[in-house]
Amino acid sequence: MLLLNPGPVSLSERVRRSLLQPDLCHRESEFFDLQDEARERLLATYALDPAEWTAVLITASGTAAVESMAISLTPRAGRLLTLENGVYGERIAAICEQYGIAHERMRVAWTRALDLEAVAARLDGAPPGARFTHAAVVHHETTTGRLNDLRRLAELCRRHGVNLLVDGVSSFGAEAIDFGDESLSAVAATANKCLHGVPGVSFVIVRRSALRQASSRAYYLDLGRLASLQDRRDTPFTPAVHAYYALVEALREFAEQGGRPARHRAYAALAEQVRGGLAALGIDTVVPAEESSVVLRSYRLPAGMAYASLHDALKASGFVIYAGQGELSKTLFRISTMGRLSSADIDRLLKCIAQVLR
Repeated sequence: MLLLNPGPVSLSERVRRSLLQPDLCHRESEFFDLQDEARERLLATYALDPAEWTAVLITASGTAAVESMAISLTPRAGRLLTLENGVYGERIAAICEQYGIAHERMRVAWTRALDLEAVAARLDGAPPGARFTHAAVVHHETTTGRLNDLRRLAELCRRHGVNLLVDGVSSFGAEAIDFGDESLSAVAATANKCLHGVPGVSFVIVRRSALRQASSRAYYLDLGRLASLQDRRDTPFTPAVHAYYALVEALREFAEQGGRPARHRAYAALAEQVRGGLAALGIDTVVPAEESSVVLRSYRLPAGMAYASLHDALKASGFVIYAGQGELSKTLFRISTMGRLSSADIDRLLKCIAQVLR
């Protein structure tokens, strides 16, 4: 079965075999060697200086990394602006609500781009006693496949002295992220998407200067505590050891295959193959290709066809696609090109879709 959903992904045989390595106690030096390698390789993904940045590992899904980032890096006296055009932006606001973090929401329809002029006006118009210290955004909003304009948003934040927190769960490892922009404080991501690891390990790439000012609102998800212990070759809890094995093997494979530029090219070629093939069948994209991520794109359901019918027919042929979320489940479906996929796989997928339409 080939997974065309936005994580978990179809694994390479190499990563799958890594799960069969020996059982390992997480208090032994061999585990800390594994932890150190994972952290070093995560920084190397974007050629980051370990004196300025650190990778903090969390045994949990990508949402936990986003939660840890938001609650730890927004100061107790801080104020967060959440920028939302999909489910995952709204999730950040829900996290703030849960923890009582002072925040304000700027929302647009799920199928639209963020209104950066309105964001600039809101940052300009905040009164002195209610200025924003931080803003949070989803880089690749997999609700629709839209790639939000991180570069322009970072420029706005930098001009206003606002620290930017990025949900990079579905973009880290494939899409460009300018870690050199001084407004960028942290990016949360996970092993089982563009890096082609397995579920169970997520992480936050965070500036060390931001960590020094971190709040402690949580116990398990206390980012500062996790970072401090990992820097000392320690861990506060029992990690998902075999998922760490898989992450390290996936990162080795990632580097050997050419790193992020190569992965972006591979995804882009497959995504364009899907788009062009579906266009020939009369199926349009929901978000224009130039505004979409190469990781995942959304497509309009053919007239008169329910998602369940398309999903079930494709699953019977060995493909798992993904529904739209909320009300969008009635109008669109999504196809991701992450994981162990080839051009021949996409050819076969397109033939199956053509058969379904006939």
